[in-house]
Amino acid sequence: MIDILSEIIAHKRKEVATQKGRLSLSELEKRLATVMETVPFYSMKAALESSQSGIIAEFKRRSPSKGWLSHPADPGKPGQDVREVTTAYASAGASVLSVLTDEEYFGGTMADLRQATSGVQIPVMRKEFIVDEYQLFEAKLAGASAVLLIAAAITPEECKRFTEQANQLGLEVLLELHDEREVDYIGPRNKLVGINNRNLGSFVTDLQKSFRMAGLLPKEAVWISESGISDPGIVKELRQAGYRGFLIGEHFMKSTHPGQSLKVFIDSIVIQ
Repeated sequence: MIDILSEIIAHKRKEVATQKGRLSLSELEKRLATVMETVPFYSMKAALESSQSGIIAEFKRRSPSKGWLSHPADPGKPGQDVREVTTAYASAGASVLSVLTDEEYFGGTMADLRQATSGVQIPVMRKEFIVDEYQLFEAKLAGASAVLLIAAAITPEECKRFTEQANQLGLEVLLELHDEREVDYIGPRNKLVGINNRNLGSFVTDLQKSFRMAGLLPKEAVWISESGISDPGIVKELRQAGYRGFLIGEHFMKSTHPGQSLKVFIDSIVIQ
């Protein structure tokens, strides 16, 4: 079986190197410095702690294993664009938005992120395979309030360094773990810790992973369960287990109207 994560990371390193050739880190820093004070910040941690649903609604165009998820997410077909979907998500009650910016495997772009952040007043996370500090500066310049760091994609030392750099830029970090061996990645700065129920090497999903790993997570952090969630009942069970955030993308994006799908989902959680 091909290890998809390893393939993605190898491509991502080449992609970042190419981007640096077009626009150096020092030039990117200069651009950010000129607008830094005007970039709004919305706390993902605070949003999830105060939310009744904790839904992180994701704009995801495609998946390596499933192709284009729906017409709204496929730029080659008619339908809603990223601004329409993400503003609908916000109106429907999403606590946080997640926007996938990987183009090669997921069809996303930085333009998607900029469109999302400019249209809502809630936290927006750049979901990406981050392998270099350069990508953190990109995220902040695009208006993101948070970024995803995937433990399986970086070393513990890189995790610490990237987290510190992100915080210095005014970005919160969601640290994503895939198994028990990665718990050692969690440091004092990691206040948002996610468990990805999907194996990024094989794309097999196991929702029980979040339940199994709950006892290993720091009590002071906000726990987030990611991937494979489509049942409001599971969200309620995960909340009882201590989780406060639930990242859901495919379930909503496969529907004709993602915002409406989200509203129905949230209503079924918070209305007893």
